Formats: sequence, C-alpha cells, structure tokens
Amino acid sequence: MTKVLISDKLSPRAAEIFKERGVEVDQITGMSPEELIACIGDYDGLAIRSATKVTEEILAAATNLKVVGRAGIGVDNIDIPAATSRGVVVMNTPFGNSITTAEHAIALMFALARQIPLADRSTQEGKWEKSRFMGVELTGKTLGLIGCGNIGSLVAERALGLRMKVVAFDPYLSPERAIDLGVEKVELDALFARADVVTLHTPLTDSTRGIIDAAAIAKMKDGVRIINCARGGLVVEADLLDGLNSGKIAGAAFDVFENEPATENALFGHENFIATPHLGASTAEAQVNVAVQVAEQMSDYLVDGAVTNALNMPSVSAEEAPRLKPYMVLAEQLGSFIGQIAESGITQVDVEYEGHATTINTSPLTSIILQSLLAPVLDVSVNMVNAETVAKDRNIDVCETKHSREGDYTTLIRLTVKSQKTTRVIEGTLFSDQQPRIVHLMGIDVEAQLAPHMLFVRNVDEPGFIGALGTILGEAGVNIANFNLGRASSAEDNGALALIHVDEEISQELLRKVCALPQVKLAKALSF
Repeated sequence: MTKVLISDKLSPRAAEIFKERGVEVDQITGMSPEELIACIGDYDGLAIRSATKVTEEILAAATNLKVVGRAGIGVDNIDIPAATSRGVVVMNTPFGNSITTAEHAIALMFALARQIPLADRSTQEGKWEKSRFMGVELTGKTLGLIGCGNIGSLVAERALGLRMKVVAFDPYLSPERAIDLGVEKVELDALFARADVVTLHTPLTDSTRGIIDAAAIAKMKDGVRIINCARGGLVVEADLLDGLNSGKIAGAAFDVFENEPATENALFGHENFIATPHLGASTAEAQVNVAVQVAEQMSDYLVDGAVTNALNMPSVSAEEAPRLKPYMVLAEQLGSFIGQIAESGITQVDVEYEGHATTINTSPLTSIILQSLLAPVLDVSVNMVNAETVAKDRNIDVCETKHSREGDYTTLIRLTVKSQKTTRVIEGTLFSDQQPRIVHLMGIDVEAQLAPHMLFVRNVDEPGFIGALGTILGEAGVNIANFNLGRASSAEDNGALALIHVDEEISQELLRKVCALPQVKLAKALSF
C-alpha cells in the first residue's frame, strides 16, 4: 500500500483524507534529521510544514519517495534541485493561506496608519496621549504592490474597497489581468515614487533579494510606510532602520525576518516599527485549508497521477488527467520507440503538436517523451520530474512547437531526434477509439499499433524479403500476431520498413539472423 509520512504538525483532517483515499499514513513529528533519514526510505510521500528540512541527505535516503507536499507557500526548507534530480515531485499549497496572509497585510497597514500597537501600550500604561498619536487616512492614498500574484491580488482587491489607488510591479502581471484587478501596472521605480504604502508579496529569489535597500528607499516618498508579509530578505533590514531613524520612512510593519525565529533584531524597540512572529498563515481556517489541500494534492498524485501546484514539473489537474491519458500513452510510445533504436549520443529533441493536440496541456506530454526517450540510452534513473534537467545536464537541446493547422490527421505528435550521426523522425496520432497509432517513421508512412514485443526492420524494398524474414521467425518458433509494412514514396529511395508484433521477446541470436539478411539495413527488438 502507498504510504505517507506527516513529519510536522498538521490538522488531523490531513491524515483522515489520506486514509479516505486508501493511502496509509503515519504522523511522527519532532524528529531529528538522523531519525528522519532512518525511516524515510519506507515512504512514498512526505507531508511537511516549515519545521522539517528536506535536505539532499534526507532525499538520498528516501529511496521510495515520489512526492514532498508543503502545507503552505514557501519552500525554503526543501532542496528542490536535489528533489528534482532524484525524480521527486515538490508541491506547495499557494491558495490555502492566501486570504489569511492578505488580511494580515491589511491589518498591519491599518496598524501603521493609526499607530495602534504604540497607542494601545501607552493607554494601558495609564497615559492618555491623544495628541501624540496623529494617524493618517488610507482613503485616497496609493498602495504599491511588489508582486501581484495570489496574495497580492487579494490585497489589491481589499485596498480598492478602502478607496485606495493601487499600483503594482510584477513582471508576470499581464496588462489584461491588471485591468481585471483594477490596478495600474508600473515599473519598480515608478512604484517607489508614487506609493504612500509599499507592501511586498513576492517570492525570495536571486532577483528579489534586497529589492528594498537604501537606493530603493531614496526613491520613495518622504513618510512612506513599508509592509512585509512575504519573505525575510526582501528588505535590507539595516537600510530600513536607517530610513526609520532619519524619518524618511514613517513606519514599517514586518511579519517575516531575514533570520527566524527573530528573537533579537536591531529593528525591535523602534517606536515606528511593528513586528509579528510570522503570523501570515496563522488562522484556524488557514491551518485546516493548507492541511486539506496538501493531503488532497498528494493523494491525487499517488493514487491517480494528477499533479497540482508542483514546483518542479508540469501540473496535471484531476480534470485534465482522463483527457490527457491517451495522449500520454502515445507520447510514451513515441519517445520509447526512438530511444530503443538510437545509435549514438542525442544532441537535439524537437516535439511538434498539430491539430487537436495543441488544445491540451502539452507540457507533461513533452516530459513523458523525454523520459521514455532518454531512459533506454542513459545509465541514470529518468522520470517526468527530472527528464528536462537530465536533458539540460547533457547539453541536449529541447524544443516544443505547436501548429494549430490540421494535416492528414486531426491530431498529431511529431518527434524529431537528432544525434551525432543520424536524425530520426516518428509521428503518431489517436484514432477515434483513442488508441495510439504510429503513422510515419523515418520518412515512410505506416499505420501500426505498438505491442509489448515487436521487431522493427528497415530494409531495401526487394522481392522475397518478407518471405525470408517470415521463414527465419517461423524456424525460431516465433508467432507473428501482426505485420505492418511501409515503403518509401520515392522509387529512387528503394526503402521499406516492417513493424512486426510477435508473441514473445526476440532473442539476441534471432536478431543476429535477421540482421544477416542482405536486404536489412537496421533491425531492433523493441519492448513497450
């Protein structure tokens, strides 16, 4: 039975969902890295929050692991490159705590605008300092969003409800999406110049680390307020402190810090600074939501093969999976066929989709083609997760192209594989019964279904060849279940091929006899 380990504290609902889907589950929290390494080899899935660190050492011990699910957005505690190289899917749950985090950012914005934490402390100390705490209205002010994805768009929606103006910097925000949200898409410098409040909602990457530093602060309005509920490290904390001390920054509110847990920080104690201990996702609703989502996503993958919110492979929703299934079989067969007849190092792979195939999610199909193509020719384990990485590491160029036109078939996948010596082309389609068919191979039209045991022969088109081939197979006691033939359209080519479905595996001795026929250019025993 498929088995999952929950190694961090999650809502009990997560374990219930795994069990309902027929997945065995153990929940063991608080383990040391050594303890996790000792037991992780028994599990197909690992569900975590932020406490467990999924390192390369742990992944090396996880010999059966297929998926790591993070109940939350951030995956700083997972070595994604190591997971990818070992073929382990990494998922997060970007929607489970989006509302909660967005609401926390809005709450901090109100707290900054009206100095609520300091006013509360002063009042409870018996002071009555009405004149000290002069706040500002948010209505009419400009909110600058750095990042306008799931959480940023929710913050924008709520800010617009407060009658604020919203400008957003996000390289991935399309003009159409900006219009739908009611925000103005701007460049980063324009955001700094116009925003009364700046709030961050972007991942921590090499390009976003320190995105707010002294140079950025100098471009901002005097009296700007800065909020960070995203990731520590997006703001250079020393530069922020200088801005608070100089008065350039009227106030800042952080839920995240460069070093956590942040029990000490130079910002602490400044009267214009508000801090919370990474509470963005800390509501009862969010804790249940992310636990439910990670359990559902992991179960969908382990039980049905559906991939949702994966960070290191193309996603395939539960709704898409049935529609993609026949295409995935075809893609696997095309890649496997060329992989089994490859004669030298592969340098380039071109995948083309035509007709109906262009209307579906082709990313997982390309991954399957690479997996099945490379697995027979490489001495490393290749699967959908690491196939693109394996190809890149070996300097194999991969190109995917879509053509909306229809040719002779309403749907078609064409695979062209270039190697150091040859170029191989294979085309396949789905017939009305959704069964895959090979329709073109190495310059020759052919119609064939692939079977578990096959013999492929490329030969000179001469009389007597089919009889001679049939005699060799018959003398070896090999029964022919189906015999598919094709010949070059050009008489000058004088080439032909045969795809023969046999009832049993072709032995190497028999293959040598086939190759010895004078008309044979190439013969391969294939398995599917």
